[in-house]
Amino acid sequence: MTIFLSGLFIFLGVHSISIVADSWRNRVAERIGEWAWKVLYALGSILGLTLIVWGYGLARGESVDLYTPQLWLRQISLLLFVPVFPLLIAAYFPGRIKTAVRHPMLLATQLWALAHLMSNGSLVNVILFGSFLLWAVLDFISLQQRHSRPLPGAPRSRYNDVLAMILGICLYFAFIFRLHQLLLGVSPV
Repeated sequence: MTIFLSGLFIFLGVHSISIVADSWRNRVAERIGEWAWKVLYALGSILGLTLIVWGYGLARGESVDLYTPQLWLRQISLLLFVPVFPLLIAAYFPGRIKTAVRHPMLLATQLWALAHLMSNGSLVNVILFGSFLLWAVLDFISLQQRHSRPLPGAPRSRYNDVLAMILGICLYFAFIFRLHQLLLGVSPV
């Protein structure tokens, strides 16, 4: 569990710098250069994510169950997942979805985490998905008081929403019926 928690701390810590110290982040990025900051940010993120995945694999087998999700909650979680991939893609393909939602990646993260909490009751899952849900809510709140930095992505187009929806729904079905099992060893259906 130590490896898992360390990875979670590093990953969410790196992603929380702008929440707790946005002016410090901006000063450092200005001093070392935006690209250097992005490289350090990416390296910290990769290290944290690697430790999360490795530690989760180790902790999952020995984690205790805090609650047993009801079957109907699992079915609702599958419905809650439907907009997750379109929202993620809409963050990088700006259009009406991004304008309406403002922060589609944060909303996707919140839905992703909530859906997992509804269908997984073990301690390691509650820590993982609860932490991501809390982080996404705090980041959304903090963005109301600070300027969000634009994500790299495609130029604005009237076709971006259609692209986000089509690709997102295709990814949803790919994950539900194949990729989740292949990558994580657990079938959601």
